Amino acid sequence: MKTTLMTSRRCCAAVIVFTILCFCRVTAFSADTNALAKLQNVHRIVFLGDSITYAGEYVDDVAAYYATRFPNQHFEFINLGLSSETVSGLSEAGHAGGKFRRPDLHERLGRILEKAKPDLTFVCYGMNDGIYQPMDEARFKAFQNGMKSVHEQIAATGAKIIHLTPPVFDPVAIKEKLSTNGAAGFSHPYEGYNQVLDRFSEWLLAQRAAGWDVADLHGPMNRWLAEQRERGPNFNYTKDGVHPDANGHWVMAKQILLHLGAKDVENVNSPAAMLAGYPHGEEILKLVNEKEQVLRDAWLTFTGFKRPGVKKGLPLPEAEAKAAKLDKQIGELLSGHSAPNAAAVSAVKDMQR
Repeated sequence: MKTTLMTSRRCCAAVIVFTILCFCRVTAFSADTNALAKLQNVHRIVFLGDSITYAGEYVDDVAAYYATRFPNQHFEFINLGLSSETVSGLSEAGHAGGKFRRPDLHERLGRILEKAKPDLTFVCYGMNDGIYQPMDEARFKAFQNGMKSVHEQIAATGAKIIHLTPPVFDPVAIKEKLSTNGAAGFSHPYEGYNQVLDRFSEWLLAQRAAGWDVADLHGPMNRWLAEQRERGPNFNYTKDGVHPDANGHWVMAKQILLHLGAKDVENVNSPAAMLAGYPHGEEILKLVNEKEQVLRDAWLTFTGFKRPGVKKGLPLPEAEAKAAKLDKQIGELLSGHSAPNAAAVSAVKDMQR
């Protein structure tokens, strides 16, 4: 009689779990916990980069993944990308119409590390470092030396570092602006500039042998673009050959997530698809985007920079208070969606005792 009762209770618990799983397609319980492997003892995550990082859609996509899959982890993502920036310290003649030289990350890196105190820093440079001209060994050396210096400074704080190879340069969208003789800059980039970025990426990947953690965005992005062009020769994801649209940013975010261990995005083709199992997925992504922009502007202002023309942020305490309210809204949209699964699993364990 006792054995029959226990069996019956276990069956009931299994039915409950199955029913809940049918209604909750994607939940925190079903998230790929491998995505936490590289984030042990990590709370504050800083992204450093140029205008592509400043735009920040790929950062938002990564943040939205962790906000939905692991809502109780409370990771803090801070986008400190700065448009036009390099790690090489180089700048083409007449940059920005002669108004200012390209900013150099080294001018502000010390303040960032001192004030933000990141546990993990993503470093994404290279697009501007070749100055949109043909391959040149002196420029290549400046990029290498600059990146080594950045690596050493961050490592000295004890923070983890993940280097990102640069996104691709695509000349198809700007054929009429291309330079064929190398006398170029951002306004008239060298037509074969992506080959320069190929070299930069190869060098970064080679640093894995020295112990660097490097996630490859460039190679997968090259392959993705080639696949899209096979399907449609007129496919385009950038207006100026440099700055990706939402599709390009997703390819970047996806490679970062895969590098972090999130294998559940391997066959996911957009942020919307990543969040499709959540009733309020689109709204959550918008709130994450709003939060990240508020924090980006505030942290850039707080840590300081010399580049003109950048939006001034709120005082940091105000920005963090606003971010907390947005976090609360995100939590409310998620509440009641993922928790039942964990409760069901707990119920099964109780029944099986």
